[in-house]
Amino acid sequence: MLKLLSSGLVVFAGVVCAPATVSPVQFAQGSEAHQDARLDALRGFFDKADCPAREYSQAFLDAADDYSLDWRLLPSISFVESTGGKAAPYNNIFGWDNGRSKFSSPTAAIWGVAYQLGESKLYRDRSIDQLLSLYNPNPGYGARVKSVMQQIAALE
Repeated sequence: MLKLLSSGLVVFAGVVCAPATVSPVQFAQGSEAHQDARLDALRGFFDKADCPAREYSQAFLDAADDYSLDWRLLPSISFVESTGGKAAPYNNIFGWDNGRSKFSSPTAAIWGVAYQLGESKLYRDRSIDQLLSLYNPNPGYGARVKSVMQQIAALE
């Protein structure tokens, strides 16, 4: 038997229980304790090269997870194309559309390119090698991106 009393207490089979609460401080401490190792790896990688993209590490992970992309792909492309945002006119950290595309922010670029790589018919359901050869058909491009991906993974 479950009964809610006017005082906010709950009676369950004759036992009185106070409502459980979690303080924001407890929640934040728990979140930091279980921080995603990928986030530390990305931040560490971008820190080594003093890349502005470090600030967007969480966005890289969130976009990759939402569009089922390898979590290292977007940061690696941004590193090869713009040294992680060091040379990114119009916030185009990926060199998207041969560098002609303009984005309102690096975060917008991350989500826009992630959407294209994860959802467009051209890129969706392709292997990393196939995707990279479509992204940039220049010889050696895919190998450069995959080399950066390996460097990031080594930090995880």
